[in-house]
Amino acid sequence: MNKAKAILLVSALVLGLMDAQAQSVLNMRVRGAIAGFDGHELQVKTSDGRNLNIGVNGATKIKSVVALKPGDIKRNSFVGVTAVPKVPGGPLLAREVHIFAETQRGMGEGHYAWDLEPGSSMTNANVDAIANTVNGKELTLSYQGGRQKIIVPRGVPVVSFRPANKSVLKKGAQIFCVARQAADGSLTAQHISVGQKGMKPPM
Repeated sequence: MNKAKAILLVSALVLGLMDAQAQSVLNMRVRGAIAGFDGHELQVKTSDGRNLNIGVNGATKIKSVVALKPGDIKRNSFVGVTAVPKVPGGPLLAREVHIFAETQRGMGEGHYAWDLEPGSSMTNANVDAIANTVNGKELTLSYQGGRQKIIVPRGVPVVSFRPANKSVLKKGAQIFCVARQAADGSLTAQHISVGQKGMKPPM
């Protein structure tokens, strides 16, 4: 085998390995209620009726979801907004707003498809301006590479997060979880947001 062929073969093997590694893990969003927790594995009854077992380890980030008011959305806050189209070319319509701590500024920044409901999107961005309208508050959000205007109707959930530990993973609590799925199908929680006092994380 000449040197050129050897280089091509090694490159192909490396690319194949990278592709296999990329396919070996997937991030999955899980919404549902805790059915049980043994300190290491979470049993979840999902909102679409599945029963999932999700591993929880020392790297899992756990947060409590705390209810806020629309007035807590301030100019220059960094927020995440799940929204749906309202009218073609018009502002989006918020389904929920979560306010990040300043230390979380930049987390997931951008505007992209979301899976809360068909056609929904997530915008993680800075609040440039807030205007009162007959339909609610209109947020002007900017992120690297773009800008969105989103109407936040009255009554839409506004929440924030507080650091928590495994003690909040109680049976019956509603969660939103980002879990990593390995090639063998096993799930490990990366982030868990836990609603308190019956609250359902709105994300």
